[in-house]
Amino acid sequence: MFLSTKIRIITFHILMGAVISVILLHPITKAVYWFEFNETLQLSGYKDIWTFLVDRFTDSFRKEMIPMSLIFALLGGGIGFIFAIYHLSLMRSHQRVHQLEQELAEELPTLIKSNENERLEFKSSMRWDFRQQKTNKDLESVIIKSIAGLMNHKGGNLLIGINDGGQVVGLENDFQTFRHKNRDGFELFLMDLIKVRLGGEVCSLVHCVFHKIEGKDVCRIFIEPSVTPVYSNMGNVSRYYLRTGNGTRELDAKESFAHISKTHTS
Repeated sequence: MFLSTKIRIITFHILMGAVISVILLHPITKAVYWFEFNETLQLSGYKDIWTFLVDRFTDSFRKEMIPMSLIFALLGGGIGFIFAIYHLSLMRSHQRVHQLEQELAEELPTLIKSNENERLEFKSSMRWDFRQQKTNKDLESVIIKSIAGLMNHKGGNLLIGINDGGQVVGLENDFQTFRHKNRDGFELFLMDLIKVRLGGEVCSLVHCVFHKIEGKDVCRIFIEPSVTPVYSNMGNVSRYYLRTGNGTRELDAKESFAHISKTHTS
């Protein structure tokens, strides 16, 4: 859907640029030509600029003038393409702002009570294993899996410091596993992890906000949907995850191709 809209916008701007260039830019260049060679043109029988412009505009549709008109059309189309890219950039910015405003409008306690769904997931920690009571780096892959799954779906919220039952467990144990044992250290580690495992180009889709609930720190991660497929690098293997219902699962090659074709090329 996004791709077809993008094509329509670019096509519209290119066509408008071409038409405007032929109708306006071409006569403007003729007007400049008039003022530069006024005396010579008057000797040729042109008494005023309007007569000259009308005559030249009519001539631009003659067969022998078609190449010149095409040059102006191509020039206008190029300018239209530049404006189309700018327009799409503004659209993406407005969509991001609107989405973040909607997300922020929801109070965190209310969000927690709503339970996990296709756009909301809870994780107790990023590195601290509550069962083994020690650092478990395998949990980092679980966080990356969740983020990739949301990016490949509709985006959403990942709350770290909340267990599956919706209870606040906090980030204090996680903090102790970082060099900087605070919120800054947590966010820095998270963004570095995303950059390494998912790619630096998707870091701009992740926004961290910390909250204090019941005296404990909780990290609320806003995740925007990606317009391109996001793969998780697990060693030498790239995996494709998708958020489905209230869970995240890995898609096999056939499922990944079908989902990408449907989502990113329709």
